[in-house]
This record gives sequence, C-alpha cells and structure tokens, in this order.
Amino acid sequence: MPRRRPEEVRAGLPRRRRPHDHLAPSLVIDGLSARTLAEISRLERTRTYLFRGEVSQAVRLWKDHVGLPVRDLAHHYEQGCLYWDCCGDPLEARVLLDDVMQALSRKSARELRAELRRFDELWHRRSPLAPFVGDVSFRGLRAVLHAEIPW
Repeated sequence: MPRRRPEEVRAGLPRRRRPHDHLAPSLVIDGLSARTLAEISRLERTRTYLFRGEVSQAVRLWKDHVGLPVRDLAHHYEQGCLYWDCCGDPLEARVLLDDVMQALSRKSARELRAELRRFDELWHRRSPLAPFVGDVSFRGLRAVLHAEIPW
C-alpha cells in the first residue's frame, strides 16, 4: 500500500496538455499587472455581458485594427469589412473596453487606459472616422456607431 493516496500523487504531477488547450482564449494582456488581470478575470466571470477571454480578445482586435494601413482603414469605413462578422467589429470592441474600464477599480482602469492610450492616439491620427468622435475617451463612439455618418 502506498504511503500517499493516488489522488495526492496525481495532484503533484505536472498538468497534462489537453488536445484543445491552444483553442482556449488567452487571458493575458501584455503590459498589465497580475492584479489587474485577476480583476478582469473576476469581471468576466461575474458580468453577464462578458465571457471568458473577451477583454483580451477586444484589446487584441483593437490593436490589430489600429495597425492597419490608412487605405485599409478608409476602405473599412467607406464600404465596411467583409470579415467583421467572424472576427468582430473593432469599434464595438473599443466601446466594450470603455465599459470594462468603467467597471474596474481606479488603479486597474488607469493601468488598462495607459495600455490603450497609444493605440487610441494612433487611431485618432490616422482614422477617417476620428473627426466624428472627437475625444480620446471614446464616450461619443457609441452614438457615432448607431447614427448615420455623412460622407
């Protein structure tokens, strides 16, 4: 008879990789502390409008969208993107991030805001939609998204 129970022995072994672990959403956002990531994870568990990994996915979507060439940004705003149905709308993702920053504590919200500030400033310099929004905080973006924009 072993000295320890089998479940105790198994608990000490390294975790086995499962076949679909690479498909799980990433919960890590570069530049944020563990405390802020834990608070974001708690929000994703407790709020009904968030699912696991949605905040990090929104940050990644916004970062990738802002890095596009200006001609692609103009094309997306004039004719729409064919891939937003499967990949997500980056402007809706940015509005979601603004809502998450409202729900976070001051320190965590400040940390997330500082991480997003450089992407927001880049978007305001390059985007053809930026003159309609006006402020870097994206408070007016929700109204702009649901209103008719005169081109």
